[in-house]
Amino acid sequence: MDATLILPRIDSDLCTGCGDCVGVCHVNALAIQELRAVMVRADDCDYCTDCEAICPVLAIACPFEVVVAG
Repeated sequence: MDATLILPRIDSDLCTGCGDCVGVCHVNALAIQELRAVMVRADDCDYCTDCEAICPVLAIACPFEVVVAG
């Protein structure tokens, strides 16, 4: 599977550039550029989904569920 498929998806048409996702990203994978959220360090994203949960306009989607088998 292509690793880019398991990154959060950011809809730039919905994004307002509020920066909430950037503030909650503990690995600094997100940034605001040209008034929109963008993934700037994709290799560092650990798919915690905090950015999706905090986005007030639902511009970020994490469409895959990560399950760790024990």
